[in-house]
Amino acid sequence: MPIAVDIDVMLARRKMSVGELADRVGITPANLAVLKNGRAKAVRFATLAALCEVLECQPGDLLRWEAGEAGEAEGAGDG
Repeated sequence: MPIAVDIDVMLARRKMSVGELADRVGITPANLAVLKNGRAKAVRFATLAALCEVLECQPGDLLRWEAGEAGEAEGAGDG
């Protein structure tokens, strides 16, 4: 997937555990792990906003686009 998730980078900078972040954001550690490991198919803006508030960062600090292999960003399952 061409979207990379850098939650682990922000956790390290803030010296915060996954469990603490999950508690403070109001999601389960399992759901946070799915997001953190790049396996999520979507993220709610409310969750993204809560992550940014707790981690004191911008959405671009948590998510970034990476160029992938040819055709990876095109069409597959986009409707």
